[in-house]
Formats: sequence, structure tokens, C-alpha cells
Amino acid sequence: MDNEPVTAKSLSWTYMIQGNTFARADKDTLSDFPTWVKKENVDDGILIAKNLGPRLGIDESEFGHEVYTILHNKDAHGKKGAIVAIVKGTDPETVAKALRKMPQKDREAVGLVSMDLSDSMRSIVRMAFPNAMVVRDCFHVMKRGGEGIEELRMKYKREAVKDVNRQKAEFKKHLEQLAKQRKYYRNSRKKQGKKRCKGKRRGRKPMRLNTRFEPKRLSNGETLVEALTRCKKQLGRSYGDWSINQKKRARILFRLFPKLKEAYWLINDLRAIFRTKSNTKATAKKALEGWYKKVTKSTLREIKSVKQSIQHYEDEILNYFINRDTNASAESLNSKMKAFRSCLKGIRDIPFFFYRCVTVFG
Repeated sequence: MDNEPVTAKSLSWTYMIQGNTFARADKDTLSDFPTWVKKENVDDGILIAKNLGPRLGIDESEFGHEVYTILHNKDAHGKKGAIVAIVKGTDPETVAKALRKMPQKDREAVGLVSMDLSDSMRSIVRMAFPNAMVVRDCFHVMKRGGEGIEELRMKYKREAVKDVNRQKAEFKKHLEQLAKQRKYYRNSRKKQGKKRCKGKRRGRKPMRLNTRFEPKRLSNGETLVEALTRCKKQLGRSYGDWSINQKKRARILFRLFPKLKEAYWLINDLRAIFRTKSNTKATAKKALEGWYKKVTKSTLREIKSVKQSIQHYEDEILNYFINRDTNASAESLNSKMKAFRSCLKGIRDIPFFFYRCVTVFG
């Protein structure tokens, strides 16, 4: 149990023991937690200087309604020796102060730190690891590009929902008008002394007030709102990864919304730069400059905002093409810790949770 992220209660089914009793015994007696020197100083940060390596990753994650900065060793691949530091908060001064408690010689030996597009993480690395080269994660760059498409998609979806609501109101008004006409017709026949015809009715069946409104459907059987909702994930993927139904949906949407098509292909061109294995830092820089020119000619403010973000972090983003380093290991470690948290059904004792994490991953 000390080497795997499993809970004491999960063993109760296998070994037919009382889960709560075993959990308390593990915390108070069986484990080294009572003598763990860091349990009283969790808020000051958990540091494991021996796990420092030349290649690190930094990210933040939320545990127990608090955000913690997690520094990890990329060469450990999310296993034993991965966690280097866990510090409460993301304030650069506070986190850097905690990290500077580790030996200066070891910190100066760090040559690379990968991260997302966070400015606070960059400030922490600059103060704690002065010799480290910063690599901005390419997946977060593409995520920022996806946010530009998402803004455009949500804009069109809101307009489509608004249009459907308008059509519903008009349809309801039309039904009410038909009901008034039928009532007027019946009253006029009564005044004329005419009896109601009891034979077979001629003409179409009248529409009642409770008739359900049916929005217009596209050629693939979806309504416009449904198509704009279901295309969310596919717009974040390459065209070659789409299914037949997704391609059909995209053809319809791109015909209705040319700007959405333009935004998607601009971001797809950006994705191609990172996917080209032959690109070096110099060739990737030229490719980005060509992409900037395409975006400049466009009128899409959402994609222009993406371009400005990339230009701001350009040099650190281009460092990816030196060794193809990403921050995937940090995301993997965070997901493992969150999966462990979900097994616990939440965290009641933060120090004990971090003790278990350090035991398994530290």
C-alpha cells in the first residue's frame, strides 16, 4: 500500500476487514506518518531536494479547495522520485522562497523546466532556477488556439439559440391566432343558426395550442443548435481524425459559417507546424512568421488574439523544437494524484494525503 495509490478502504473488500478501522490504524500506527517531520509544515511546502534533476516540470493543481504548485522530475516518468516540491499557492514570491531552501548548487544545475502559458510559473522558475531554459508546452499553445475557435463557435451557437427562441415565439403566436380564427368561425355559424357538420371533415387537421414546435433540421438530421454543440470536440482535432459523420457535419457548418471554416484552417495550419518532425527552431520560426501573415490578413479578432499570445511567448514556445519537450509528465502526475483523491472520495486530512503522495511518488 505504501508503493501504490490505493486506499485502506479499497483493501477491506479483498481481505474482509473493517475499512475504517484499518484506515485509522494505517494512519496512526502502521505508517510512518506520526513521525513524518513535514506534516506540521505542509503549508510551508514539501521539499525533496534529492529528487532534483536537470529536467523539471511545473504546474498547479487544486486539492482541498486550495491551489498547490507542484514541481516534478521529468526523468522519473511519474513514478518513484517524481515529486520534487509541493508548495501551497501560486504566488511567485512565496513559492520561490520555499524552493530556494533547496541547495543553490542543485538549483543552478537545472537546465530545463517545462510549463504551460502561466506567467506566475515563469516568474517562479526565473527566481528559483536562474540557469534553466523555459519550454512552453505545445499542447497548451494548441489549447489556446482551440479557445479562439471555441469563442467563435459559442458566438454562433448563442445566435442560433436566440433564433430558435424567436421561431418558437412566432409559432406560439401563430397557434393562438389560428385558435382565435376557429373560435370566431364557430361563433359566427351559431349566430347564423347553422348546425355543426357531423359528416367526414374535409381539409387538413387543425393545429391545436399544444402542438409541439419542431425546429428545422439540417441534411444530416441535426438541428443547427445540435450541430454547433456536437462539433465542439471535433474542431479541436485534425481533419484526418474526423469520422464520416463529423466530416458531413463540418461541411454543413462551414457552408453556413465561412468564418468558422477560416478559423479552423488557420489553427490547423498552426497545428501542422508543431507536428512537422523535420522542423528545427529556425525553420519553425519562419513557419510561424508565415502563419502570422495569414492571420494578419484575416478579420477574425479571436484568432488575432491567439496570434498575440503566441508572439508574447514565442521564444519559449520555439524551445520545444530543440528537444521536443512537453509538460505532459506534469499533467500525468496531476491526473494520478487526482485519481487517488477521487478514490478517497475527497480529502479530509491534507497532511496525510500529501504524505501518501510523497510515499508513492516521492
